[in-house]
Amino acid sequence: MSAASGDEKRIGVREFRARKTTGDPLVVVAAYDTLFARLADEGGVDAVLVGDSLGNVVAGFDSTIPVTLDQMIYHGAAARRGVARAMLIVDMPFLTCQLGVERAMINCGRVMQETGAHAVKIEGGDEESAQAVKAVVRLGIPVMGHIGFTPQSVNTLGGFRVQGREPEAAQRLIDEARRLEDAGAYSVVLELVPSAVAQAVTDAVTIPTIGIGAGAGCDGQVLVLFDLLGLTDRFSPKFLKRYASMAEDVRSAVRRFREDVVDGRYPDSDHSF
Repeated sequence: MSAASGDEKRIGVREFRARKTTGDPLVVVAAYDTLFARLADEGGVDAVLVGDSLGNVVAGFDSTIPVTLDQMIYHGAAARRGVARAMLIVDMPFLTCQLGVERAMINCGRVMQETGAHAVKIEGGDEESAQAVKAVVRLGIPVMGHIGFTPQSVNTLGGFRVQGREPEAAQRLIDEARRLEDAGAYSVVLELVPSAVAQAVTDAVTIPTIGIGAGAGCDGQVLVLFDLLGLTDRFSPKFLKRYASMAEDVRSAVRRFREDVVDGRYPDSDHSF
């Protein structure tokens, strides 16, 4: 792939894990195509995550559950063509790792072969999820875990809710993180977890934790690129900080384009052959 010309400088699993020791925070964004993955890569992120959140952000679904493996492979391959330095991680969508170890190995193998990704992300920290992680890692595929609020379990969890508020639930998150570490995961995402609990999880494992709505105690942070750019201006969770207001910029630009076309100002002689 043409983007791989800078592979000698690419951030790999070893450097990713080493950040736990050095204390240098990891910066991750979710992006879904070549253009935005390239812009994120040029902006200096450590990893681009092709999240199944594309179901909500790009496809307009109410959840990530309808997202298919073929869709993830399409978007993963597109994003991979945009990155030259960052690690490229692809989410494993619903039902690709929940139906047994063999199915998980085959599906993760497809993602690696057909996208050129550097790692996959698997949701869940129970025993079954850990078994899938262990089997996939044994194939030579790096795996990022994901616990706390797991979007593929939204119906079981009762909606978009913070996880780990009660002592028993907090301890369960610590146990899940340790289980994933033991299974070979090189890092773990903590989503919608109280700050104190996320700190406890981070302290309990030797692999980096990547927070989203999990406070400042994690080893790194992840946001959806469209969210931090202000393109998804109808989505306003507490944890989201917008660094631009691009939705209004887009609407304004389209309005000006429309006005120029309607009024005959575009195309003019400077924009015609």
